[in-house]
Parts: sequence; structure tokens; C-alpha cells
Amino acid sequence: MVHSLNADDWGALGFRILLAALAGGAIGLERELRNKPAGLRTHILVSVGVALFIMVPLVLSSDGAEPTSRVIQGIATGIGFLGAGEILRNPSPTDGSSRVQGLTSAAAIWVAAAIGVGAGCGFWQLVVLGTVTTLVVLTLVWRVELLIATRMKAAGKRVIVDAGGPPPT
Repeated sequence: MVHSLNADDWGALGFRILLAALAGGAIGLERELRNKPAGLRTHILVSVGVALFIMVPLVLSSDGAEPTSRVIQGIATGIGFLGAGEILRNPSPTDGSSRVQGLTSAAAIWVAAAIGVGAGCGFWQLVVLGTVTTLVVLTLVWRVELLIATRMKAAGKRVIVDAGGPPPT
């Protein structure tokens, strides 16, 4: 249940913004360590910006649920454009075919926005669980992708997997 927020409650406001920044920063740091264009600053700004957008109707409305729902719809649309900018289609130099890149980074931006929604609403448990789950996916699941690609290659099947490789040491 979404509750209204008092503009004079600096502690609650600051906690939500800080929570968004820390969660976005954790995801952004992982992307930064993998040398992705959307890294630390981008993910922090997305999470904090979304939290701020969410907090405004909570401050202005005694019944924040309906206006907050509309804001979430707008955020979901707008963040899609930001994520789309992260996806690049580069022609292969050898055969001219297109290669899609940046899907995982676009998804990470999308998740950072969703985590910003949770932070803006004050759902810190959801923010923690969402951030941990996202980091597990970004840091561990690539190993499963590599295992699948290795087995498919050994079976003589054509494999096109860009698992991003192991994180830098």
C-alpha cells in the first residue's frame, strides 16, 4: 500500500533517495566493471530520478496510489527509450549481417528504474531483494550461458552467445 509522504520529513525523503542511489550504484558498478557504456553514473541517475518522480505525487496527494500509478506508467514508457538507446545494431565486418548488442545493459537500466520505484515508495525490502537478485543474474548467470555455449559448440552446433565474459579482476 502506497502512503502519502510529508515534504518536511527530511529523514524519509533522504532515506528513499539514498536507497535508490545505493541500489542503482550497485547495479551500475557491475556494468562499469564490464566496461559497458551505461555504467555507474547512469544507473544511479536512473534510480534516483525515478525515485524522485515517484515521491512527488506521494507528497502532493493525500491518496498517492492513483497518481503514483500514472507516474509509473510514464516511467515505464520513458525508460524504454533510454534502454533502446543502449541497444546497438552493428553490421558484421565479414558478412554484413546485423548483430544486436546491449540487451542486458538495457534490461539493467529497466531494472534500475523499477528499483527506483520501490525506493521512492519506501519499499526498502523490495529494493534490497531486487538489487541482490539483479546482481546475482549479472554476475553469475553468464557462467551458465558460457557452459551452454561450450556444450553446444562441442556438439557441433553454431553458437552465437555474448555472455560478456568473466568480470575483470
